[in-house]
Amino acid sequence: MYCRFALILAGSLCLYGQTQRSAPSGIDLTAIDRSASPCNDFYQYSCGLWIKNNPIPSDQATWGRFNELADTNRNILHDILEKAAVERPDRTPVQQKIGDYYASCMDDKSVEAKGASPVQDDLDRIANMSGKESLAQEVAHLHLEGVSAFFRFGSIQDPNDANKTIGQLGQGGLGMPDRDFYLKSDPKSVETKAKYQAYAQKMFELLGHEPARAAAEAKTAMAVETALATASVDRVSLRDPQKLYNHKTLSDLDSLAPSFDWSAYLKALSLSIRDMNVGQPSFVKGLGGELSAGSLADLKTYLTWRVLDRAAPLLSGPFVQESFDFNQKTLRGVKDQQVRWKRCVALVDRDLGEALGQEYVRRAFGGDAKERTLKMVGEIESEMAKDIQSISWMSDETKKQALAKLHAVANKIGYPDKWRDYSSVRIDRKDLLGNQERAAQFAFKRQIDKIGKPVDKMQWSMSPPTVNAYYNPPENNINFPAGILQPPFYFSSGDEAANYGAIGAVVGHELTHGFDDQGRQYDGEGNLRDWWTGADAKSFKDRADCLVSEYGNFVAAGDVKQNGRLTLGENGADNGGLRLAYMALMDSLAVHTLPAKDGFTPQQRFFLAWGQIWCQNITDEAARLQALTNPHSLGRYRVNGVVQNMSEFSNAFGCHQGQPMVSANACRVW
Repeated sequence: MYCRFALILAGSLCLYGQTQRSAPSGIDLTAIDRSASPCNDFYQYSCGLWIKNNPIPSDQATWGRFNELADTNRNILHDILEKAAVERPDRTPVQQKIGDYYASCMDDKSVEAKGASPVQDDLDRIANMSGKESLAQEVAHLHLEGVSAFFRFGSIQDPNDANKTIGQLGQGGLGMPDRDFYLKSDPKSVETKAKYQAYAQKMFELLGHEPARAAAEAKTAMAVETALATASVDRVSLRDPQKLYNHKTLSDLDSLAPSFDWSAYLKALSLSIRDMNVGQPSFVKGLGGELSAGSLADLKTYLTWRVLDRAAPLLSGPFVQESFDFNQKTLRGVKDQQVRWKRCVALVDRDLGEALGQEYVRRAFGGDAKERTLKMVGEIESEMAKDIQSISWMSDETKKQALAKLHAVANKIGYPDKWRDYSSVRIDRKDLLGNQERAAQFAFKRQIDKIGKPVDKMQWSMSPPTVNAYYNPPENNINFPAGILQPPFYFSSGDEAANYGAIGAVVGHELTHGFDDQGRQYDGEGNLRDWWTGADAKSFKDRADCLVSEYGNFVAAGDVKQNGRLTLGENGADNGGLRLAYMALMDSLAVHTLPAKDGFTPQQRFFLAWGQIWCQNITDEAARLQALTNPHSLGRYRVNGVVQNMSEFSNAFGCHQGQPMVSANACRVW
């Protein structure tokens, strides 16, 4: 449910990459395509030469400024882990934990020798199920290991009491990225489904099953997942928190899905709760129908497939290759598998993120970075207060509530005040999959152990090295990991105009999320409560619908367009965030002037900084996948979609009505 600023990349980490911004302007002069007009295509103008000179590496689906940061930072993490993996008596417990996990991943000889044996216990246990009555206990076991089977279970803040944690049950159990991959009938979707089923067949064959048997098993697994997809709610509906709050008792669950023993499932997780939130009751009902109608043999086949699909990247080479061929090559257009050390770094960051993060912070995040960031956050918050007070479409009554929420926003910068304790996670240098399963169990247990306890708002949902930021609506806080507080987002001694256009816009983006179509439904305490007058809510919707229409006409790849409704929150935050940052820059310029640099005014440098953090090359496959599943627009539209709505941009570059970057019907919410 977190509204995140940036496009989430697999293994996305931090620090500045290969292309340096030229001093003294704070922008990358070598990226600018001066043959393009900023008023016709500002993205091409800002990034054209960068795009030309930075093709997508063969092991990536996307290559942009975020990837540059990730690439350099991954080298730092690599060095940390290589040193930590050496068995020395002076290693700290944290170094031993992350070092041994990394070592188990890098021990490819041991992994290859084991083949599929690391999953054999799971496969045997599934095969030995004697009846459907044992299904609940088996699903609980798989959930503890991190296997996505049938549904998801965890914990959330109670929407009616943000200080309380409750259980949460939601739809899940699919192997492809979204329900629409199973349900759409266009040629590309049909092709992808066929390749997915072929992938499953190959995996069953790698277990030693004859081709005919493997083909039948793959068809069965596909049928079960298609039934789950049919019962699933679409992604746009998943963005509406009101639709996702449905208090249900165990008796209610028994009525929705009587063929599953919910009490036995909870008992297997050592939980004694009588109620929970059910995100999608219609899915649970559909799940119940599938469990009732499906044979035990078919359900076993499905569970076997879910185990294989989850474990494949950590098994021997043939399994890794099949997983890569579908999940990376087919879905994302990646040509080559990443070298092993890169995958291992990403794995440790994912599973032991705050342990690795401690070492990262010591190495790469120091000085007064936190204080400087807090200062800018304070400036942007002041601009948000001015914006709320000045807008004409909101009543004084709602403005009062909005300001109260704004003043209650908490700011978390860099890294947690208290590090997560992984001491209970057993790590074995010779047991890669076992390590991952124990880390997954730790994470799952950590979530469900929160049920019934007060909310700890100081915990983080991202590791410190992550190049990203997020706003958490139920906690009403904005979070900036150390990883994003680096160039090209922020230069400690760089040009002020560029800093406002980059990290300032990031701050404004996250702050605006508190008042986007999702965030506005929560009050300052984090409760799901309608604090808007009816007239103000309608005014908000009318303005938001303008963005839906505008972005819904942008083409992502081929015949696939951006989903304006799915991306509404992020597009609104981009538009509002850049405007707030510009207001902060103008206030700063009123106190002290900034000279022109490298032929650009401060205002022009501001917009160029915004444009250049989104420089990006992306495969058609990845662009299509993002348009179908990701609430963030493609980089090109995060730039052009915003500037065409801002008269301040037109003034800065001398654009006039009729040019593409000057919208005839500019959209504005905040």
